[in-house]
Amino acid sequence: MNFIETRGNDGQRPASISFSEAILSPMSSFGGIYVPESLPNLGEGFLRDHLHCHYKDLARDLLAAFEPDIAPEVIDQALATYDAFDDPANPVPVVRVRDDLYVSELYHGPTRAFKDMALQPFGVVLSDLAQRRGEHYLIMAATSGDTGPAALDTFRERANVRVVCLYPDGGTSDVQRLQMVTESGSNLKVVGIRGDFDDAQTALKTLLGSAAFRDLLRQKNTLLSAANSVNFGRIIFQTIYHVHSYLELVRQGAIALGEKVYLNVPSGNFGNALGGYYAMKMGLPVEKILIASNQNNVLTDWIHTGRYDLRDRAVVGTSSPAMDILKSSNVERILWDLFGTERTRSLMRQLDEDRHYALSTEELTRLQGIFSADFCTDAEGQAYIKQAFAEGYLMDPHTATCFKAHASCRDKPLKDIVYSTAEWTKFSPTIALALTGQMPEQEQQALAAIAEQAGQQIPAAIAGLFDRPVVQKTLIDKTEVEAEILSLFD
Repeated sequence: MNFIETRGNDGQRPASISFSEAILSPMSSFGGIYVPESLPNLGEGFLRDHLHCHYKDLARDLLAAFEPDIAPEVIDQALATYDAFDDPANPVPVVRVRDDLYVSELYHGPTRAFKDMALQPFGVVLSDLAQRRGEHYLIMAATSGDTGPAALDTFRERANVRVVCLYPDGGTSDVQRLQMVTESGSNLKVVGIRGDFDDAQTALKTLLGSAAFRDLLRQKNTLLSAANSVNFGRIIFQTIYHVHSYLELVRQGAIALGEKVYLNVPSGNFGNALGGYYAMKMGLPVEKILIASNQNNVLTDWIHTGRYDLRDRAVVGTSSPAMDILKSSNVERILWDLFGTERTRSLMRQLDEDRHYALSTEELTRLQGIFSADFCTDAEGQAYIKQAFAEGYLMDPHTATCFKAHASCRDKPLKDIVYSTAEWTKFSPTIALALTGQMPEQEQQALAAIAEQAGQQIPAAIAGLFDRPVVQKTLIDKTEVEAEILSLFD
């Protein structure tokens, strides 16, 4: 399968590239990103054939449908990373909370967040490609809290790759920050930025698209790639668990094969939702994809009105910080798939230059035929956390936003699959506040109290963070990112 560019070709790049090339060089002409030229059609037969198979077997066969130019033994090695999850036989448990609400728990990997689902295998694939080609890569990542720890973990000490992770200082939970700043891998660099996630992501995309920066790296025998979901190598692995979660409902007797469901996704950069959209297009029986936002509700406004408007708008800090994002990169892939290259290029130029665009009435109707959306305030999220705990389910504040969308966005009595993107341990002060009305003085106290109340153990990967030394201390202004990265090669 070949990949083409969302904003068209500038005549300086190939008109289409292979899967491996899209992974290694994710940015395309005019600041665009790569998309598959077409999607495989799975159909009900694929679902039926995989109803009783292991997650890794499902993943292997779904990846094969994309015909990636990756050696089968490398695919097997990449998928073997799921063996290190809590339950290798079922790395993504799907838990019934109510008769019509099931939670797909995507956080049972090493960093306790859903980014492990894509980045654990992705790290194997990218490092292998670099070694086979005899090349060295600088992998850049910008994080609102979860991509960073997952990228650092998967690439730690892997051959032929070096990682620079940008995070907004003060814009993550303490656990997320500790997961990054205590990383001591010799090929890892963590950089705090005075600003918000959009500042970090803009710095990343600017450097990815800069020919001058790439030339400077080439002089140091280094090529440039990215671990964010602008890289389709992330998205393809995020498509798999939507299919798995649907099949889990069939296996549990909650639905019959072929029955439609809602996919309910807490959304920041829109990669998780895009994976669901692609699964839907490939034949997964989905009624609609519900987009849950926090108070940074630009996606809700976009889906309700067709206007993506960043004017006079700044990121609001919330208790669900991984969603504190205004400029969602993967919306561009939706625009391309629905409206084509020329319209996507026009809309993204308007957003880049004027900070807003508006869909036509017809375009909005098409968008609303696929997505519904709502946003959840911090206070509402705390109420949902407390209610769910009373019903026997402990969840993090990002998952809580989906409970609001569950209540407000469904117009049919169909089963709803909520995607839980992080374990409660990464946001224990918020959980404690929701359950007790009191904000604990120390995060370790919150972790211990909730674990005791819920009868759960704190994973060693989280409990041990507070005893690890902080080794990554760099904090800079967003204008200093390029110079800081280049200084690593001095």
